[in-house]
Amino acid sequence: MTTIYLDHAATTPMHPVVIEKLTEAMETVYGNPSSIHQIGRDARKWLDDARKAFAQSIGALPAEIVFTSGGTEANNTALFGGAKMMADQGKHIITTNIEHHAVLNTCEQLEKEGFHVTYLEADQNGQIHAEQVKEALTDETILVSIMYGNNEVGTLQPIQEIGELLVDHQALFHTDAVQAYGVISVNVEALKVDLLSVSAHKLNGPKGIGFLYMRTGTILTPLVFGGEQERKRRAGTENIPAIIAFQEAVEQAEQSLAETTKKYEQFEAVLIDTLRENGVNYFVHAEKVARLPHITNISFPGMDIESFLVNLDMNGVCVSSGSACTAGSLDPSHVLTAMYGKGASELRNSVRFSYGYGLTIDDIKRAAEKTADIVKRLVKD
Repeated sequence: MTTIYLDHAATTPMHPVVIEKLTEAMETVYGNPSSIHQIGRDARKWLDDARKAFAQSIGALPAEIVFTSGGTEANNTALFGGAKMMADQGKHIITTNIEHHAVLNTCEQLEKEGFHVTYLEADQNGQIHAEQVKEALTDETILVSIMYGNNEVGTLQPIQEIGELLVDHQALFHTDAVQAYGVISVNVEALKVDLLSVSAHKLNGPKGIGFLYMRTGTILTPLVFGGEQERKRRAGTENIPAIIAFQEAVEQAEQSLAETTKKYEQFEAVLIDTLRENGVNYFVHAEKVARLPHITNISFPGMDIESFLVNLDMNGVCVSSGSACTAGSLDPSHVLTAMYGKGASELRNSVRFSYGYGLTIDDIKRAAEKTADIVKRLVKD
């Protein structure tokens, strides 16, 4: 039985070209980029070239890219570093109730340290509106963190509109773009963000590497202390092979961004059409608003999510009921809870299908047919 992987929002398989690049770099680029000898200078050139490529990919300057171990560290650095650096200007932070737990749990810790956090409530489309941010702002607000694209239902937030609202305010503006980067075009100047988080494993790169964009003039209290790497912003010898592989993953994504978006839209259409043709009762979350093209979160009324996921897995279809970072948790999706309220049936019958490299229309159709068969078998009339 061939397995159909439809959980790319959780993590993606590494692109073959990226694996090749990583393997080659592990064999040949072994120097410490802080060393002044030839081997070190060679590693430094690879590091500098990659930094330039990442900066170009988001319309930034090379010096504004800080390498991290991934999205979680980037988010932690932005929030802890920003809050502590700005603490003498105020103690108020604004975020949303649909953020990834790398942001929510960080904010919870900041509350324990004396900061006050306002959690903006998303509407039934999983969307936050700029007016909510405006109403929550005070003279004490020092940090606003709102994700670019939601990892569970795919909803895109009005980041540019919020960025324009904050231009003349003291608050730092951070967006978690982990789910969006490499899937849609991202430009920090257009978005007017001060901080932006990215992770390689969401776009067919290796795990354990990411970066934080820090606008020129933004100063954060560092999380990691040691050497003077990353302009004293993040200590520790840079993971050069992973960075080189990450650069290759970004270049692969950029080459086919428009084509990939169109393909993902076709995947969703095939998925939905097949379910409808098989007489399945369903509805798509956030269907009428702008969403990331690779995420389709569907509710199947009358379905029990646990038995549903087990049956899909046994039939070779890998999907998710929410964020992979809460796998094994008995708690319902906090995103769907925010959208529909505690106790809503959608919390127990929704599945996230997410697309990526290696999938074909035939794969989607077969997965949809298997899904339809399981739904018709398990749902009680």
